[in-house]
Amino acid sequence: MTQIDFYTNVADKLVTACRIAAKAYGLGHRMLVLCPDSEIASRIDRMLWTSPATGFIPHCSPRDPLAAETPVIIDYAAEAPVCDEVLLNLRSEWPSFFGRFERLIEIVTTEDDDRALARERFKFYRDRGYEIRTHDLSASS
Repeated sequence: MTQIDFYTNVADKLVTACRIAAKAYGLGHRMLVLCPDSEIASRIDRMLWTSPATGFIPHCSPRDPLAAETPVIIDYAAEAPVCDEVLLNLRSEWPSFFGRFERLIEIVTTEDDDRALARERFKFYRDRGYEIRTHDLSASS
C-alpha cells in the first residue's frame, strides 16, 4: 500500500518541493513531481538547476528521451507516469493514479485555502484506509 506523507506548515511550497526532490535523489529514489500547470513545472525546472547551490538534481519532463533514466520527472499533464517510486503532488486535488506509487508526498503551506484543500486530500486518503504520516515543518523553517 502507498505510504503517504503530509509535510505541513510550509512557508514556500516550491522551495520545499526542491528540497524533498534533492533528498529523494540523494537517497537514490526516482520521483515524479506532479505540478498543477506548465508555469509551476517551469519554475520547478529552473529551481532544480540551482538547488542545492552546491549540486545538481538531474531532472526532465516525461516527454524527454532520457525520462526513463532520469531520477526526477517534472510533469503537469500526468498522462502516463514514467516511474512509480515517489510521487510529489503539488496539485490541489489527489492524483487518480497515486496508488501505483510506493510513496506519495503532499506539501501544505500555512495559507488557509491550501490547508482546506489539503484537508480534503487527507480525508480522501484516510477514508480509503491509507496510513498517513504528518511532518510539521514550522520548526525547521
